[in-house]
Amino acid sequence: MRRFWIAAVVVFVLDQLSKLAILQVVNLDQKIAYDIWPPFLNLRMAWNYGVNFGLFSNGDGPQRWVLIAIALGISGWVIWWMRREKRPMAHVSGGLLLGGALGNVVDRIAYGAVADFLNMSCCGYTNPYSFNVADIAIFAGAVGLILFTGEPRKKRKNTP
Repeated sequence: MRRFWIAAVVVFVLDQLSKLAILQVVNLDQKIAYDIWPPFLNLRMAWNYGVNFGLFSNGDGPQRWVLIAIALGISGWVIWWMRREKRPMAHVSGGLLLGGALGNVVDRIAYGAVADFLNMSCCGYTNPYSFNVADIAIFAGAVGLILFTGEPRKKRKNTP
């Protein structure tokens, strides 16, 4: 479980520090856009009131608290699940997911929405969506949980 908590804390701190830097130092919420390495990496401010890709973002105030409750419920379930999990990479993956989820919960409480600011495009495709460090960690953690949890495959004995 130690790897789980370390991953969760590292992701949470990196996420919150990056958002503080974007909002307080860069003032991206006032500038809206800043090109770093166009088109590959840009800063594009977006307040996400919904879930991924802005889904369910037309709701009113109570929706924010429902999304917070869902994120906290899933976080509690991940903590319970990881207590039973033995594989180290599963613990890291669960920690990534937990740290990212809690980072976005803090945004919803503090700002009323999640602060998204990273934007990447490539190869003639212009990506209209922004994301943040927490979103990257949630995605990586979910993929890791798929890959690294469950019963390890048993090797078959080769029979002649």
